[in-house]
Amino acid sequence: MSLKQRMLRSIKRRAGNVVLRSDVARLGSATQVSEALRQLQRDGTLLRIGTGVYAKTRRSAITGNLIAAGSLETLAIEALHKLGIAVRPGKAASDYNARRTTQLPGKVVVDTGSRRISRMIAVGGRALHYENHYRQAKTDA
Repeated sequence: MSLKQRMLRSIKRRAGNVVLRSDVARLGSATQVSEALRQLQRDGTLLRIGTGVYAKTRRSAITGNLIAAGSLETLAIEALHKLGIAVRPGKAASDYNARRTTQLPGKVVVDTGSRRISRMIAVGGRALHYENHYRQAKTDA
């Protein structure tokens, strides 16, 4: 069985829609894993949403094209949890959810607390943005 087939079987068995490179890295050497991931992207099985972060795909009911099997919000939160990064909704989303404002948030923003994150996660032309309290935590100490 080829590495691509073993990787495909491993991906299909996984719960959730996000696959990290580290999840499948043990199946082969770094070069072999990179090539197998490229082949799975070409075949339409995976969609790269960030460095070492891939999303499973599905067919769009409207256009019939392959799209990520989730929205930017759900995929980004799942990916960050898999990476061990705790996130909360951003200030604008929190204000909207608490009914302090009627202004809908225009972009997807997550609050990472006092942790600085520069990882780019993008799905369908939309990118995830980060808020943090790094400077405030540093000055409070």
